[in-house]
Amino acid sequence: MTFGLDRTRLQFPVLYLTRFATGFGFATLAVLLATYVNQYDPSGLMLGLFTSGFAIAQTIAVVPIAYLGDARDKRNVLVGVLALGVLAYVGFAALDVYSGGEWAFVGVRAVQGAAVTGSGLLSLALVGDRSPPTETAQFIGKANSWRLLAGILGGGVSGILYDVYGFGVVYSVIVGLLSVAMAGVVFVLSPDTTRVEGFPFRDLAVNARILTLTGFRAPYAVAVTLVRTWVLLYAGVEALQGGLGFAVAAVSIVYGAERFTNMICQPYTGRLSDRFGRAMFVAAGGGAYGLVALAVPFAPDLASAIALPSASALATAVAGLPGVDALVDASTAAGLVERGLDTPSGTFLVLVALNGLLGVADSFREPASMALFADEGSDGDGVASSFGIRELVWRPGSVLAPLAGGVLTEQVGYASVFYVGGASALVGVGAFLAALWYTQGADALTSW
Repeated sequence: MTFGLDRTRLQFPVLYLTRFATGFGFATLAVLLATYVNQYDPSGLMLGLFTSGFAIAQTIAVVPIAYLGDARDKRNVLVGVLALGVLAYVGFAALDVYSGGEWAFVGVRAVQGAAVTGSGLLSLALVGDRSPPTETAQFIGKANSWRLLAGILGGGVSGILYDVYGFGVVYSVIVGLLSVAMAGVVFVLSPDTTRVEGFPFRDLAVNARILTLTGFRAPYAVAVTLVRTWVLLYAGVEALQGGLGFAVAAVSIVYGAERFTNMICQPYTGRLSDRFGRAMFVAAGGGAYGLVALAVPFAPDLASAIALPSASALATAVAGLPGVDALVDASTAAGLVERGLDTPSGTFLVLVALNGLLGVADSFREPASMALFADEGSDGDGVASSFGIRELVWRPGSVLAPLAGGVLTEQVGYASVFYVGGASALVGVGAFLAALWYTQGADALTSW
């Protein structure tokens, strides 16, 4: 009896651990992507494939994984996709040992993409199934916070481990995390007894509310894919190629800023959206995201305009404060920052702040949007398939946007990518508000 109660109590923590392990691996590749770009020096099209190969595999994997999740035990399907993730990260380690080329990297990224989308889809479906209907966004926000925490630790820890030990140790840590998550799913998570007959995608695809969300999500996918990927490329790619040339550790901090603010805010914004209206939070978050994205290329100009100090100078100033000076010497603090971050300018601090604001903006949108999709798939309609449609709507933008981003970077420059990304987010918000008013009525922002 005690074991059964413990298993019940641990249901959500196990799902959160699954989100954490998957997010840790995803974050690691996001931070190390600039390192692979510097290593392979790909063409603009191949640079796009480094991300699009991942996204294409995600697209292909969505329907079969979602269908199996609704027709079979979601727990068993989740174990399978976690095992696929282990295979992917073993593959990344093998690329380093056997000096794999560009196409081999794209292939392993594709395996990673299928594993990441399967794990995310099924873990969210299980959270949506097992959470109280009036608190779905809050529980999803908590699950996302664990994924975002993994993004912070995955970016920071993996960046440091890579600088010290190389690729092998980094991928060993990820394989270990995924293995622990698999064990938790097998031995703790209770079986999923819900079954959906037929092909639930067919009915959900013409659901009025899902169609309304689609008007926002399709262009917003372009925005997020471009901005999230190119912020890190812009930060880490060498200056001669148009980037800022930050060290891997500095890129990790830039990446972690967005994850940290998103992680802190999501449980609260999710609870607020449950209370005040999820549609309003989707629109507000999407609009803010677009505006901040437009400001990213101006990070160097903003740093100059407000005369921000370098990170090492800031560390020296902080170390000189009363009380702090007793703990660390100013010159020692500056030296640690210079060795770890390779003396980035004030632009680094601006980029960290802007990426943090992107995280705040997305924390309003994400749990509310996910809860809306979970609502439409509940009551036996197929929650995994509902999340599957959510993934499919995202895929065209996530596949095509990196290809366009690679070409834009090569032909025009990094700034153009952020202009396209920011504009896409604003277009998505406009389409969402128009469709919401037309299909649900003027009061839908607060009632839906």
